[in-house]
Amino acid sequence: MFEYAPAPESRDVVDIKPSYGLFINGEFTDGGGTAFKTVNPASEEVLAEVAEASEADVDRAVQAARQAFGPWSALPGSERAKYLFRIARIIQERSRELAVLESLDNGKPIRESRDVDLPLVAAHFFYYAGWADKLAYAGYGTNPRPLGVAGQVIPWNFPLLMLAWKIAPALACGNTVVLKPAETTPLTALAFAEICQQADLPPGVVNIVTGAGATGAAVVNHPDVNKVAFTGSTEVGRLIARSVAGSGKKVTLELGGKAANIVFDDAPLDQAVEGIVNGIFFNQGHVCCAGSRLLVQESIATELLEALKRRLGTLRLGDPLDKNTDIGAINSAAQLAKIRELSQIGEAEGAERWSPACALPERGFWFPPTIFTGVAQSHRIAREEVFGPVLSVLTFRTPAEAVEKANNTPFGLSAGVWTEKGSRILWMADKLRAGVVWANTFNRFDPTSPFGGYKESGYGREGGRHGLEAYLDV
Repeated sequence: MFEYAPAPESRDVVDIKPSYGLFINGEFTDGGGTAFKTVNPASEEVLAEVAEASEADVDRAVQAARQAFGPWSALPGSERAKYLFRIARIIQERSRELAVLESLDNGKPIRESRDVDLPLVAAHFFYYAGWADKLAYAGYGTNPRPLGVAGQVIPWNFPLLMLAWKIAPALACGNTVVLKPAETTPLTALAFAEICQQADLPPGVVNIVTGAGATGAAVVNHPDVNKVAFTGSTEVGRLIARSVAGSGKKVTLELGGKAANIVFDDAPLDQAVEGIVNGIFFNQGHVCCAGSRLLVQESIATELLEALKRRLGTLRLGDPLDKNTDIGAINSAAQLAKIRELSQIGEAEGAERWSPACALPERGFWFPPTIFTGVAQSHRIAREEVFGPVLSVLTFRTPAEAVEKANNTPFGLSAGVWTEKGSRILWMADKLRAGVVWANTFNRFDPTSPFGGYKESGYGREGGRHGLEAYLDV
């Protein structure tokens, strides 16, 4: 096989401070809690110490957001748009720095953070900047009003992109924000705080409080928060739904998934294999809408699996900052333990496990790309969200059976359909109980398109015109 020479991206473009405070009312400030460490999952190197926000710190952030809400919401939409455009341009100017920082803190390959995450981050701010002075034409009434203070809690799999999904529409609609990033990946959110300063965003419009679950709970439960937006696990989503029930707060939840990637016998095989790989091994499978269940038509199952295994043999696992890397590091030791546990359960339940020959680095958190065949729908690996580079393979004979198996899950976030027949794509999309259905592709995102799920995958939509509704009093 052709040997690739290492092509590492330079760390010198990033200046990581030894310690970080909270970003409240336009300034960095010390937190009242204890500091915690954020580490590079590829090497276990400590990157920085980060302040943990106490309940009192969260209260300060919410009060700063409340004080800023009046002047910010009173600005004409065209003026708010100028700030969003400015933020988008600064993100583009600093995209290389932000991509390296994301890969260091998260473990994802630099190629993904550079070519996927950062362009989408800027695109979301550009897109919602365009809506800021056109809200009366969004379909939510002629005089739509902002809600107030938005409390937002984001996950560790796409730290900066999830921040953009949350903050851009909130600000465009005239709300102010208190955002809590994941405790394992706070650095790009803190870099975004610097961007807010650089863009001269008025103090208090965006506040960033770092910490673990207790900090997130303080944001969600604060009585002066009008809107809660959460992306993360279904388990935590349930807790949030219970805690805000009856409070009058508007809530959107984007939770887990167990997406079916359905391949019919007339699908272009090589294209489908690339879509399967992108569907489950992109970002090490740390994707809510990952195509973690492959449903392949029985007549081509053997041929497709052989092609898929050949393709997995060419994937390169290693240093996330190497531009040749396809599979980076698992985000944390806790997540690696979960992936290992569910994979061991898959074997114990009778599924056959396969991974390509793959040398794992000695330090860091690593898991090879893995395929399970002989999977039954009752197996836990076919029902539970592994959130790692693990693919469960099932077969079907008819389109009706494919739909039945695809919908046989408590989740409903996404699905993929691979076939040459346009009529079949439309028929399947109508029958599949999923918020997003991709046709002959997978994991494609655009700020103009709404995203969200059904059932235990949450409720509400982010992105597109639909993403404005969650931040307007309609």
